[in-house]
Amino acid sequence: MNSAADTGVNAGTAQPVTGTQQPAGAGSSPPLTGLRVLDVATLFAGPMAATLLGDFGAEVIKVEHPRRPDPSRGHGPSKDGIGLWWKLLGRNKRTMTADLSTAGGRETLLRLAATADVIVENFRPGTLERWGLGWEELSAVNPRLVLARVTGFGQFGPYAHQPCFGTLAEALSGFAAVTGDPDGPPTLPPFGLADSIAGITTAYAVMTALRARDRTGRGQVVDMAIIEPILTVVGPQPLWYDQLGHVQPRTGNRSANNAPRNTYRTSDGHWVAVSTSAQSIAERVMQLVGRPELISEPWFATGADRARHADVLDDAVGTWIARRTRDEVLEAFEKAEAAVAPVQDVRDIMDDPQYAARDALTTVDDPELGPLRMQNVLFRLTETPGGIRWAGRPHGADTEAVLTELGLTEQEIATLRSEGAV
Repeated sequence: MNSAADTGVNAGTAQPVTGTQQPAGAGSSPPLTGLRVLDVATLFAGPMAATLLGDFGAEVIKVEHPRRPDPSRGHGPSKDGIGLWWKLLGRNKRTMTADLSTAGGRETLLRLAATADVIVENFRPGTLERWGLGWEELSAVNPRLVLARVTGFGQFGPYAHQPCFGTLAEALSGFAAVTGDPDGPPTLPPFGLADSIAGITTAYAVMTALRARDRTGRGQVVDMAIIEPILTVVGPQPLWYDQLGHVQPRTGNRSANNAPRNTYRTSDGHWVAVSTSAQSIAERVMQLVGRPELISEPWFATGADRARHADVLDDAVGTWIARRTRDEVLEAFEKAEAAVAPVQDVRDIMDDPQYAARDALTTVDDPELGPLRMQNVLFRLTETPGGIRWAGRPHGADTEAVLTELGLTEQEIATLRSEGAV
């Protein structure tokens, strides 16, 4: 795999960052050490894929427009004028600028592509080609390159050239249609669900393409349409419709496959969620809430039949829970070995002992904002763990360092800057 020299990381300052470094405390290098990724995407799905690769050791170079930074830097709340979402999405990435629509920017990306293993982009189909940076040109300078193209509708099809965001994918995939109360409107999530699913899927797709490269010696294009991973996540709805003509309705917090399954309010004003996907758990819940006679009902024997009697079961569970505090409910369910969880907001999550035990929310020292608590890497590896080396860096902070590594002289870099190419 291609990479800059492993010269360490200066995560505690705003100085240029070079190479890659294993996370503190790791016994060996992270598994993707030596992999070089160019992130030329914006907003969420593509950049998240690059973030996940960087979390496990890949050297990620974030390429942004010199005058129009990635919009994620301005999304959501900020502190001292610095976008906090970017601190999460931009972690473990070196940052440089290049205007790919200019001759100098094009040449810069081609020189970077020759040293890279992966490029992640999310321009509308045809944009890279218009700039002379399509697959033909990129693979010519590096036949081993993997080009991940992340767009709303993919590279072909009747919608391919239309604008698309995750919200539209959530609507088109069937997710919104089944989310919400039965008598209410389709409901969209208040966060980037489709983009996040696509980002995680893109990281998997990239690794699949790299594994194929190990066998063939050749790179290839990953065509990721944001509408497709969320279509997979909604489950067997297409199969149900194909075979049975069944259209899943909105059921609120209830499930068509088991009951009781809902959220219930406790006497002290909190909410808890109960699930009874397993028959044994459903029976334990009924014993716990003092309604063991329901277990002997013929309809109680299967989850689908229980779901058709959700009103009865919700009344039994809801009445019992409403008379007790959240702590009393959680303690009783734990003792009964029944499945329950508090409905937590972010304040609860920050103090949750299970997340704390796993360091799921970890602290990252940032030279701009000080200690930052954010989500840790996505999964744990026992031998070659990933880690967060630094949070999102300032716009273009590593431009000169990256260009110097490519062999450009100070005069050449100054010329590119004067032309607005970087």
